[in-house]
Amino acid sequence: MKRFLKVLMLVVPVSLISLGFYLKNNDAGEEILLKVIVENLQHMHYDPLKVNNELSEQAFDNYLEYIDGNKRFLLASDVEELTKDRSNLDDQTLAGSYEFFDKSVNMLNERIALCKTYYTEILAQPMDFTVKETVTFDDELPYAGDEEALRERWRKYLKYNVMTRLATAIQIEKDKLNDDTNTEKIKSYDELEKDARNGVLKTHNDWFDRMSKLNRKDRLATYVNAITTLYDPHTSYFPPADKANFDIRMSGQLEGIGAQLQEKDGYIKVNSIVPGSPSAMQGELQANDLILKVGQGKEEPVDIVNARIDDAVKLIRGKKGTEVRLTVKKPDGTIKIIPIVRDVVQLEETYAKSVILNDESNTRVGYLNLPSFYADFNGKGGPTSWKDVRTELKKLNKEGAEALIFDLRNNGGGSLPDVVEIAGLFIDKGPIVQVKARNFQTRILEDKSSGVVWDKPVIFMVNEFSASASEILAAAMQDYGRGLIVGSHTTHGKGTVQQFIGLNQTLRGTNYPDLGALKITTQKFYRVDGGATQLKGVTPDIIWPDNYTYIKTGEKEQENSMSWDKIDAVQYAQVDGYMNDFNKIRKASEKRINGNQVFTEIDKNAKRWKQQRETKVFTLNLDEYQKETEERKLVSEAYTELFKPFEDLDISTLKVDQEAIGSDTVKQKRADDWHKRLKKDVYLYESLQIAEDLTKADGYTNR
Repeated sequence: MKRFLKVLMLVVPVSLISLGFYLKNNDAGEEILLKVIVENLQHMHYDPLKVNNELSEQAFDNYLEYIDGNKRFLLASDVEELTKDRSNLDDQTLAGSYEFFDKSVNMLNERIALCKTYYTEILAQPMDFTVKETVTFDDELPYAGDEEALRERWRKYLKYNVMTRLATAIQIEKDKLNDDTNTEKIKSYDELEKDARNGVLKTHNDWFDRMSKLNRKDRLATYVNAITTLYDPHTSYFPPADKANFDIRMSGQLEGIGAQLQEKDGYIKVNSIVPGSPSAMQGELQANDLILKVGQGKEEPVDIVNARIDDAVKLIRGKKGTEVRLTVKKPDGTIKIIPIVRDVVQLEETYAKSVILNDESNTRVGYLNLPSFYADFNGKGGPTSWKDVRTELKKLNKEGAEALIFDLRNNGGGSLPDVVEIAGLFIDKGPIVQVKARNFQTRILEDKSSGVVWDKPVIFMVNEFSASASEILAAAMQDYGRGLIVGSHTTHGKGTVQQFIGLNQTLRGTNYPDLGALKITTQKFYRVDGGATQLKGVTPDIIWPDNYTYIKTGEKEQENSMSWDKIDAVQYAQVDGYMNDFNKIRKASEKRINGNQVFTEIDKNAKRWKQQRETKVFTLNLDEYQKETEERKLVSEAYTELFKPFEDLDISTLKVDQEAIGSDTVKQKRADDWHKRLKKDVYLYESLQIAEDLTKADGYTNR
């Protein structure tokens, strides 16, 4: 999104703050930090909040969630004492006071020291896993009433961690026992139980060691972000840091494997997979996975639960060709070890590419995949997505494709100008998207070039991970009636633009310490019909079940997301096409989906995911846990086995592309592997059936 601002050259007013005093050292910077941040938020944020008691109370609740969301440190009496300042944080912020912050840090440090004695004592003794008891992991759990209750909370929490490790270790030993080639000694239960406790002990020693190394600036950043993220989840403060860590924190990108992540509820969560990356090529790591451990090859993995994103990145980054093993928890609750060989992104895998699809109907349908809206931002003659898409469309036209499936699934966005150009390939000319900044007139971005490159039926495939620029294209095509949007119940819902600014840039004078930077939401996107893409995303014309049907994803999952709203529509002319037969086409698709066993099982799996997310109480009995784990594993394996190749689906490389591949065995293997994945894609197969129906629809038969 930062790149959008460069291309659009939108001028955002920067408030120059005059502070009538001289700063002599870095510590003095704290006195003005909150003032500068609030001043910038009030002047630059798209929808600023009032700095009052309501904001203070929300910031207080936010901060408590940040420092002790799992309620394993603070007592109810501690929170009661801190609550005395719940309505005063606005006044303290404007005054540059850190009275509440200092009190909270001192209190938290005392409790951390106390809890360290808890876990060392508890893990020193063997645990009885035959007892039938449970542990509760619930955000609504009250704070412990006293130290005895807090210790009991730690006992159950630690016991659960030991039990899960022990169950895994027992399974490994069973596998060794059944392996005729194994020469290693089989460990006894007592040895495995002790190893599991020692493993959890090491994990917590590492965790508490990380907490002990947090400096005041780290703690202060958490406090400040308890305020900034109230404005929206994408507005945040970044303290001064070296360039490498700064970039990592902004992008969340893990060098070496190609995944974007975030810290959430004590876990490192995968947000998305970078197209063409080692993770994408390996195929098992997916968005919404939680990374529990990171191992270097066959070495003992390091637990990264409760780790900061910077620390996790340091473990995952590495030299090309080396292996990293990620222990992840899938949304269905299963635990899986995923080996990934570090490498650079295969650039050709990130570009637009197409093939011809065909089945028993003998209707030639083009399939075009666009992983992102890439562009040549440096002006050095590099590839741009709109030109590549235009090229692919011309190739498909030449090969006689009668309809097009344009795949925007998992496309997280990119260059806004390219979106406008790509939309122009499908319509004669007209407005594509509206961009609105606070206190500025709405800017309309439009396709001004007459003529179209593709005038045949087109389907746009989307899912929950189609975001930003993808949503703009899908929304425009839907508003124009130019193509059918098919996919999951909604797209991501990211309809805002952020800008990074250095706080020192907003100060008059140069005698100030480095205060860090702010990422602020400054703009929103609106469809040509006036509706925002923010929060609601784009609702497909034809909706099919997927694993996220019953759970919140995307922008809806974020706290304090900016709301959906509507502005005036712009004048645009809908395209005459197949909409006369839309209801007929949709009903035919619904009938196929309802009669397809795979779609039925996908819906069942989505309900299992929802149930897993809603489960808050877990057994501490080893036998019960092993039974539940085995049942989940069998269900997961059976679900995976459902996705078999469609035997009647023929996928052929375009002639010009096959000539380019020639005798290059590496390129041929990549093409073959891609085709194999497509042949198992039940959503693509259904899109093909819809495309075939479109070719017979009223409005296209006479073209």
